[in-house]
Parts: sequence; structure tokens; C-alpha cells
Amino acid sequence: MSDPRYTPLRDRHESLGASFTDFGGWQMPVRYTSDLAEHHAVRQSAGIFDISHMAEFTVRGAQAADYLDHALAGRLSALAVGKAKYSLLLAESGGIIDDVIVYRLGDEDYLVISNAGNRDAVREALSARTDGFTVEVDDVSDDYALIAVQGPNSEAILAETEGVADVSIPWSDQRYYAWATATFAGQPLLLARTGYTGEDGFELLVPAALAGSLWDAVLAAGESHGLIPAGLAARDTLRLEAGMPLYGHELTLDTKPAQAGLGRVVVSAKESFVGKDAVDAASDARVLVGLAAEGKRAGRAGYAVVTEDGTPIGEVTSGALSPTLGHPIAMAYVDPSSAAEGSAVFLDVRGTRIPATVTALPFYRRTK
Repeated sequence: MSDPRYTPLRDRHESLGASFTDFGGWQMPVRYTSDLAEHHAVRQSAGIFDISHMAEFTVRGAQAADYLDHALAGRLSALAVGKAKYSLLLAESGGIIDDVIVYRLGDEDYLVISNAGNRDAVREALSARTDGFTVEVDDVSDDYALIAVQGPNSEAILAETEGVADVSIPWSDQRYYAWATATFAGQPLLLARTGYTGEDGFELLVPAALAGSLWDAVLAAGESHGLIPAGLAARDTLRLEAGMPLYGHELTLDTKPAQAGLGRVVVSAKESFVGKDAVDAASDARVLVGLAAEGKRAGRAGYAVVTEDGTPIGEVTSGALSPTLGHPIAMAYVDPSSAAEGSAVFLDVRGTRIPATVTALPFYRRTK
């Protein structure tokens, strides 16, 4: 068993009293004070997250665009410089190795960010697919830290953060799934208007050596804007409310994109890409749905979804009592015959059948 890994912000988390948990081999803060307080802060003001466990890969070369069209399910050659795109890295079987975000930094220069637990699998897959292309793929994960600032006050906080300078695009002109360049303490800083919470926000890519200084500066700027540190527990309930899949729960090697509601991510019109010939799911394959229930008892990952007479028709992949909505919500894979919006199903919560209703995703959508 390998030793646990820590991000460059370990000492900051410890000084703030964080509780830690293992996540993809990393010791990450699960909470600082209260899951609920951290969740509500992101919805109402702002939260700051350490997401430096995520993996980063640069893709550079004259055929970088063509290579990514081959390696990933989307058409990354059509991505404009300055923009970002969600995509999928598929296996030959059509299953999902990982979901990633791709940033086009230049005509021949891309950045791919993947999930921490899949770093090795993504590196191996990206490297294996370079044959025949003039391209270089480098794992630069250890060179950088990644900090997320999420919530309605995030733009104001970053605009006031001491040390952030030379912002290439005015804050108010920065768009969702786009990025700008800046400097922090004179070093390069990438400002990506992306996130995993369902709120407005930014993800900041900075050299690892500057992670602590940037974290401190953002916290200082956020004091008057309601910013607090937030951990993985709040991040999980936020992304669940926003209907965002988590690898290992909603997405796996055994999952086809269409089952997960991600058929739109796959550009089947491309001449070829890895997984193209096997990407279609069987007609009777279970599909991902949202489930809403009443009361306070939530279905958790692994709980069965059943009919009124107890016949199994699916399984919960993520579930929680929604802090924002005040009732239990879940994502689950169910048989197609029970997947229509409004269908009545039951959650088997430790032997008790809890009524639930199939509902559209996301459960929560910000209004501005």
C-alpha cells in the first residue's frame, strides 16, 4: 500500500482544523467546521477549495488538435483558443476511463485536467494514443496546484485579491468554460471560469510553490465577502444538487456515455476515435436518472431502487439530504422502463421502502 499523498496546502488545512479523508490516494480536507455551513456559503457567498489532487496534462505539437479528436470522444479541434470543453476519455470497449476538461491554450497547445484517482490510467491512455501523431503529452500534475473559488461572490473576491495582476480579460467579460491569463507574485496564473458546484466560480492553476501564498491572499480578500474554506463533503453535495457525475459513482469503465446522459459529448460523426465502434449501449441498459423523495432519510450509493413489490430495478450511485432543497435527492441507474420523468419508484433504505419520484437533472440550477 502506497503512502498517502498531500497537496502543497497541507499545512494550511491543518492550521484551519480540517478533518482529512482518503480520496484517490490523497489525504484531502473533508470539512473544516460544518458540512452544511460550507455548502450554504458556496450557494450564498463563496467557498474556497483545494483541488490540487487533480491531474494536469499538456498536449503540444503540430497535430495536437487531430490527436485529441482521436484520443477523446469530442471534437477538440473545433475548440477556440481561450475556451474550455468537457469531454470523455473512452476505452476501446466504449466505457469511460475518465471525464476531463480540455483547455485550448494555443493553436498547438492544450491542457487536459482529469480526476486524481485516474491519473495513471489517463496518462497511460493518452500516451498510448500518440502513435502516428506529431504531438507530445506530458504529465505536469506535480508542477502545479489548483484552487477553486466558487459562489456568487467569487468574481468580486478574485478581483480584490492582492498579488493577482496582468489579467488578460476584464473580470466581467470572462465567460463560463473559458479562461484568462494573469500573474500572481509575478508568476503565471491561469484563471478558468469552470467549477464543480453549480455556482459561478473559478479554478486557479498556479505553480505549486505559490499555492500557499495564493490561498492566503484569496482568503484575505474574501473576508468581507463571506468566503470560507470548504471540503470534499460540501463539494459532493453541491455537485450532486447540480447533477454533475462523479467518477467511480455515475461514471465507470462499465458505463457507456449515453447511459449517463452524456451522449451529447460524443461526436459520432468523427471519422474515428478510440471507442467509436463500441460506444452504443444496449437498448435495455440502465440509464442515469434523478430521484427526489420526501422526509429526511436519503438513499446512499449502493442502495437498491425497487418497485412497490420489492423487485429490483436499479441502484443509487449518489445520494444525500439536499442542504439547499431540504429533501432527499439521489442519482441512480434504473431500468429504461422506470426512467421516465414522474415515474414512481422506491428506495430500499436499510430494509425500509422510501417512495421516490424520477425527476429531471439537475436538481438545482443557479438563477444568475
